[in-house]
Amino acid sequence: MNHDAVNAVFRPALTKMETKADISARVARQIIDTEVAKRNAKTERLKAARLEMEAIEAGKPEENAVAQKKRRPSVKAK
Repeated sequence: MNHDAVNAVFRPALTKMETKADISARVARQIIDTEVAKRNAKTERLKAARLEMEAIEAGKPEENAVAQKKRRPSVKAK
């Protein structure tokens, strides 16, 4: 007889602790997957907004360009 067929029909019963652990693991995985999906959606939304802002800023001339500070010549000690 094929062992796979026997195991499919006569699966060993899980203990009460194993069943609770399986349920907890499944629920935890669902929560984590939901959080990952939300994080990825937020990242994509923020990336699209950033790219849009960069495109808008690239089209505008630099009105508020900050001038570099003039350096004072260094004084040598005598």
